[in-house]
Amino acid sequence: MSDGIPKTDVAAPPRHFLTPPTGRAIRLPPWFKVKQSAGENYLALRRILRDENLHTVCEEGQCPNRRECWEAKTATFMILGDICTRSCGFCAVGFGRPAAVDWGEPARLAAAVVRLGLRHAVITSVNRDELDDGGASLFVACIEQIRKQSACAVEILIPDFQGNRSALATVFSARPDLLVHNIETVPRLYPTVRPQAKYDRSLALLAASSAAGLPTKTGLMLGLGETTDEVRAVMSDLVAIGCDILTLGQYLQPTARHLPVDRFVAPDEFAALKRAGEAMGLRHVEAGPLVRSSYHAAEQVEAVNGVERHG
Repeated sequence: MSDGIPKTDVAAPPRHFLTPPTGRAIRLPPWFKVKQSAGENYLALRRILRDENLHTVCEEGQCPNRRECWEAKTATFMILGDICTRSCGFCAVGFGRPAAVDWGEPARLAAAVVRLGLRHAVITSVNRDELDDGGASLFVACIEQIRKQSACAVEILIPDFQGNRSALATVFSARPDLLVHNIETVPRLYPTVRPQAKYDRSLALLAASSAAGLPTKTGLMLGLGETTDEVRAVMSDLVAIGCDILTLGQYLQPTARHLPVDRFVAPDEFAALKRAGEAMGLRHVEAGPLVRSSYHAAEQVEAVNGVERHG
């Protein structure tokens, strides 16, 4: 079968991940080595996504780990379309006026999960600030449809819903196996990195998730100009509100229009931050240059001493 994808290993992500405002590509550090081989699981998942008219943040966000994760039968579905109502300085997802909500999407997503035999599915979305509940009800519909047809674990990566407590209560009621909301960066950088978000609002969301008894995860990107002390301060905040899992990864600039990379964080620094976070009280820290929120998602849950499912 020819799918137009070479079944070879590539040493590094495509150059366009790091295109500065000058238009010249930046040389990646030697520790960026990504296997890009396309196996049967990868090809099957890509084909089914097209059949069911589904989006993934793996593709829209230009994730360098896409082939590895798809080959391992994990995927991050992106519901509510591929147009976001926010324009964060780091994100490759399109910004503009979204289309109407597709209420047939949950059934198609569940069908894809069954066809692929996924053991762990991650569901995220664009921000839909124009909706009364920010799209919370569609998250619930997706969880319900999957659980009707499959034993697949369901992890949801949600936006902040503009602090709408009713919307949060809606998604909490569905008892996902893991609830994720990404802090993304340190408080000082929010005006530049996440101008339409608030650090305290995101922290309050994670606190509410933990208080509701849900296993809770968040993530930060490094290399946007933060200091190590600022990262440690965020980790301390996360421990204080009961967050279970933290992911730390290297920010990679998607296009010349996005924020530039301030620095490349070395693997030993990621390892030191992992040790520091777990010593503070985080139950698991996944840290490394290529780590993303959903990277090794199933293994992260298993690492937290067998987190119970809430189906």
